[in-house]
Amino acid sequence: MVNYKDDVEAVDSLRQKYNIFTKEVNKAIYGQEQVIKEVLITIFSGGHALLVGVPGLAKTMLINTISGILGLQYKRIQFTPDLMPSDIIGTEILDQNRKFQFLKGPVFANIILADEINRTPPKTQAALLEAMQEKAVTANGTTYKLDAPFFVLATQNPIEQEGTYPLPEAQLDRFMFNIVLDYPSFEEEVQIVENTTTDQKYTLDQVLNGEEIIYFQKLLRRVPINKSVLEYAVKLAYKTRPNTLMSDELANKYISWGAGPRASQYLVIAAKTHAVLSGKYSPDIEDVQAVAIPVLRHRIVRNFKAEAAGYSIEKLIKKLL
Repeated sequence: MVNYKDDVEAVDSLRQKYNIFTKEVNKAIYGQEQVIKEVLITIFSGGHALLVGVPGLAKTMLINTISGILGLQYKRIQFTPDLMPSDIIGTEILDQNRKFQFLKGPVFANIILADEINRTPPKTQAALLEAMQEKAVTANGTTYKLDAPFFVLATQNPIEQEGTYPLPEAQLDRFMFNIVLDYPSFEEEVQIVENTTTDQKYTLDQVLNGEEIIYFQKLLRRVPINKSVLEYAVKLAYKTRPNTLMSDELANKYISWGAGPRASQYLVIAAKTHAVLSGKYSPDIEDVQAVAIPVLRHRIVRNFKAEAAGYSIEKLIKKLL
């Protein structure tokens, strides 16, 4: 049973647990501090994340490590061209009494790693995306609720595009964050190689459990936000929409489609979580700016002029900020 005197004490406890958590993760993962923070913001905000990075950057290991420290049930689904919706949701089988029994699929877990989500056809992608949105799955007309907390952390390889089925913009919008994993620095890579080529062992301690995560998710929604900060977040999303009342000149020139209202919602809840993890009791404009790129990165579609002028999505967002 989670019990705190008041919300201030609960916020302080969350921050303390976050600091312990990052120390535990660093036993297994070296560097990637920003990525770890963004994954945790997603989890505490009750969202889902898309991790984009080349092979060998420890995406799977990171998610496995995080699920262990959070004390959550973890399942990995390898997405392939022949994967069927029933392979994710589950299927009905005939039992010994000649009655149909629903056999639950791997989606019935707390943390789902959807590995290389763009390698499977849209029909199978849609089965997972329904679970993400509804926190439930439907099989043969029966709806089954998924256990809370429930998070999908999907990975995508940006290099190999042959034989892939890119997620449409409407489906990408279901992901709260688009997190890009970059190569480690030289010093970090030296440490990674040094620590992974010996017989050094480590044990990870559990820092949180499912009940606490649900409590902190509700707590973060109660974090107060100044009206001017909330309006700044909404204006930022609005400015990305070309040829609208508040659209920026840059958007009119270089953007085909801008971010929808879900981006505004995610900017606010992510800013609240970022503020709490950074030692504040209420978010300010800096917190909105800190989460703007992962929230907006996959919600903006550039036009050919932007590509010709050398404007990346990140560069456009920074200009709008």
